[in-house]
Amino acid sequence: MKIYTRTGDEGMTGLFGGPRVSKSSPRIESYGTVDELNAVIGVCRGLLSESSFKSIDEALRELQNNLFVAGADLATPLESRVDIIRINAEKTSELEKQIDLLEADLPELRQFILPSGVGAAAHLHVARTVCRRAERKVVELSALESINPECVTFLNRASDFLFVAARWVNMRSDCADEPWNAEE
Repeated sequence: MKIYTRTGDEGMTGLFGGPRVSKSSPRIESYGTVDELNAVIGVCRGLLSESSFKSIDEALRELQNNLFVAGADLATPLESRVDIIRINAEKTSELEKQIDLLEADLPELRQFILPSGVGAAAHLHVARTVCRRAERKVVELSALESINPECVTFLNRASDFLFVAARWVNMRSDCADEPWNAEE
């Protein structure tokens, strides 16, 4: 199978089990941003080469797999007859468990922090912001079309996970959170 099909050369693409739509449609923007998030997480994983980060790497890998599910969910209209796996509350619950595990190791957060730190943590903060954008795109889509509402919840929790993961990676790297100073 060739990577190029030429079917999108006119700015249109096909949905799973649905019509062809403009590549600038809110649905394409939604799952395209989820795909971008997945790629940024891949960069983060590439920066976590030490064995002391194996558990967070595994959690990020699981998140990447679930983001593929979310992307396929968003690419498949609810009324489609195509049988796909959709994001469900169990996946969101798994993220919450990961957040709780990581937070148990972290000092309590009492103020805003700057999105910074070691390379992997700084990139996790970038992933968090891309995740928030994906969430906004999916919320925008949900106002226009029927979608699986769990996609919004899952992305919201994913951004929380990425924030806590960034803090955890910094802590494990002996890099303290940098507090935001409103007076500077």
